[in-house]
Amino acid sequence: MKNITLKHFRVLSAVTKMGSMAGAARSLHVTPPAITVQIQQLEQAVGLPLLERIGDKTTATSAGQIMLRTAQRIELLLAECRQEVEQLKGVAGGHVSAGVVSTAKYFAPKALAAFRQRHPGVEVRLAVGNRQETIRALRDLELDIALMGRPPENLDLQSASLGPHPHIIVAAATHPLAGQKISITDLTNETFFIREPGSGTRILMERLFEEARFDPIVGMEIGSNETIKQAVIAGLGIAFISAHTVAVEIADGRLVMLDVAGLPMMRQWYVVRLKEKAVMPAAQVMWAFLASEGHSFLPQPIAEWKSTL
Repeated sequence: MKNITLKHFRVLSAVTKMGSMAGAARSLHVTPPAITVQIQQLEQAVGLPLLERIGDKTTATSAGQIMLRTAQRIELLLAECRQEVEQLKGVAGGHVSAGVVSTAKYFAPKALAAFRQRHPGVEVRLAVGNRQETIRALRDLELDIALMGRPPENLDLQSASLGPHPHIIVAAATHPLAGQKISITDLTNETFFIREPGSGTRILMERLFEEARFDPIVGMEIGSNETIKQAVIAGLGIAFISAHTVAVEIADGRLVMLDVAGLPMMRQWYVVRLKEKAVMPAAQVMWAFLASEGHSFLPQPIAEWKSTL
């Protein structure tokens, strides 16, 4: 495949990202005919169609997906090259791409803000997603570092534990079971608000209920901890949730932790990175900071939390 340029790759990436030739033209500040010419040249060089129209959106064919993965790796190599050159002067500059699972957003920004105070010249790019999205971004070399729960076993990762991560069941402050010692089976008639598939909280909840042989009544599947909290506060149901996401609401009395036998489920927070990804000095410094001091940014335990380690 001769005569393929970086410009060809970037045009292909723009078309698939924007979903159309016109959208790519706008994002690259060129005319639509110029985009068409670049795609035609690239397809001629490859010898296969790279794009197809599905509904009102332009997507990549199988060959296009291969080219996109190549484009992504080229951009990453260029970014790493740029960082290496910049970092010859130390960690005064450079950037770090950090990913956090959505549950970690309740403490991660404080940790990253503290890091920026010590290293103001380092640009930090933050991506928030659920567990599956964060794992995919690590696998595709989009992230230097990620904050998450249990590291996936199918990736070759380096990891360091930050501290405990309790999971509890919460209800509105006026719930009739508040203050009582109960078992999972006492929740048979309760309506649960649950996270979406792919969420670490959802995976942990399903494991708990499977072990207890408990089949919950699901009121709604929601991809936001904030929305779940508001629904529970309103008295519409209860939820299995990370205790770190509801510490404020429990402290101010808007939510209560139900005293369910076997809870909290205690897991760990980790900072992880993919071993195959080149580690730039700025990312190395952030790794060391989170591994040694990340625990200090975790929400403090509420007095009635119990350890089930």
